[in-house]
Amino acid sequence: MAAVAHVPESFNAAQYFVDRNVEQGRACKVAVEFGERRLTYGDVLAGVNRCANALGSLGLGLEQRVTILLPDCPDFISCFFGAMKLGAIAVPTNTLLKPHDYRYMLEDSRARVLVVSTALWPSVAPIVGELHHLSVVAIVDDARTGMPAGAPVALVDFHQVLAAASPEFTAYATSKDDAAFWLYSSGTTGFPKGTIHLHHDMAFCCETFGKHVLGINESDRTFSVAKLFFAYGLGNALYFPFGVGATTILHPGRPLPEVVLELAATSKPTIFYAVPTAYAAMLDVADGPARFDLSSVRLGVSAGEALPADIYRRWKAAFGFDIIDGIGSTEAAHMFISNRPGAIKPGSSGQIVEGYDARIVDADGNDVPVGATGRLQIAGDSIAAGYWNRHEKTKATFLGEWLDTGDTYRLDEDGYYWYAGRSDDMLKVGGQWVSPVEVESTLIEHPAVLEAGVVGVADEHDLIKPVAYVVLRRGQAPSDGLASELQVFVKDRLAQFKYPRELHFLDELPKTATGKIQRFKLRELSRNELSKKK
Repeated sequence: MAAVAHVPESFNAAQYFVDRNVEQGRACKVAVEFGERRLTYGDVLAGVNRCANALGSLGLGLEQRVTILLPDCPDFISCFFGAMKLGAIAVPTNTLLKPHDYRYMLEDSRARVLVVSTALWPSVAPIVGELHHLSVVAIVDDARTGMPAGAPVALVDFHQVLAAASPEFTAYATSKDDAAFWLYSSGTTGFPKGTIHLHHDMAFCCETFGKHVLGINESDRTFSVAKLFFAYGLGNALYFPFGVGATTILHPGRPLPEVVLELAATSKPTIFYAVPTAYAAMLDVADGPARFDLSSVRLGVSAGEALPADIYRRWKAAFGFDIIDGIGSTEAAHMFISNRPGAIKPGSSGQIVEGYDARIVDADGNDVPVGATGRLQIAGDSIAAGYWNRHEKTKATFLGEWLDTGDTYRLDEDGYYWYAGRSDDMLKVGGQWVSPVEVESTLIEHPAVLEAGVVGVADEHDLIKPVAYVVLRRGQAPSDGLASELQVFVKDRLAQFKYPRELHFLDELPKTATGKIQRFKLRELSRNELSKKK
């Protein structure tokens, strides 16, 4: 297992990914395409420096956290690297959540500054008065709606603060092992965990997956359906292209299948990243291959959940280029197992990425033989330092140099890894983690519901979707109307991707003698229902 040899003890990620491109002569090279805007690496450097100065003027200091709640846009890049240049910690945050989710993350991280777009302000406005550590909210008026009024905390117009800030800034002399950014990872109880990543982690991912698997270089143009607040999207659309001086294409809107195909056809990326659910949705667009020319793409990439072999084959036949599927995690920053161009086994996660080690172990921690299933553990220098304020969970997940992924895998004789499910009940839906316990707890809040069980079931594309089984209270009658009402009830309280795509009523849930829900029996019920539909 190799470390990244060129990372010195004194190392600031912002200097490496931004300043270095200008120092190497790319000041006039286009770094970011954002709609009609074109930002060179010189523009990016000036924006990052202004942001570092601006955040400092707002009171952000060494090792303090700034929460970034922005769509994919140049301001995201400025805040992300500007915080690191200042010696502070960037906390990119999912833009699809609910106010109570943001309350939890802002309190847990003790963020001093929140940078939020006007479009997303309504999602945090109800809770900012309840926060104990937040000092200032910097509003990015992306929708040109004007600054909100009547907020219980200090609000500033971030673009005004940036305009007054100097485009020159000397980076804080951080260590390669200083904390640089946090990413929140869902937990089995529904409470996210702040995953602490260090300044050298992104550089390691660039050297391993970026250069050795993707073969990314200065002439590439990258477009990612997965957004920057995801670990997957952050590498795809930011630090992989910036690591080699390439160009990234950012899209702030929802990744609707037809919109994505249109953007890919017009912007001409060479590397295209998506999740299996998105690839399946794009395949369902009428006359997609005839209407959208993706011939510029040399390589497709998939992660977030296992890519079914059928989707790979259909995509290759329709659009003409390979998709390499792999597995990564928030805790490892990006991919550690992947297929390779020219060496793809459809349906598998591929082979270990150079720079990482992997082992598959049984319940006692012993290596299992080739072909047997067990728990996947990986080692590599991009693995996070641990979880913020989660001592017991850190000890259970970070085992010395090894990371327990929580995934069940088997290894074949050719060195390819095959996903066999989660070691817990967590679901990967559209590339995002869903806790069945969280959905069940929300359903039970409805006055008609006595009990609920939620499982993941493969749809017609072999992609996992949440399915709920509900036992009603006495006096309540099952109906299609009530089923729809319960789905909306969950949508209103949780992030939309978590709601059950199907909801069924039972007289009682299958349980063990100790009262635990037997989810495997619910999964069997769902598979039987799907078979009847076919």
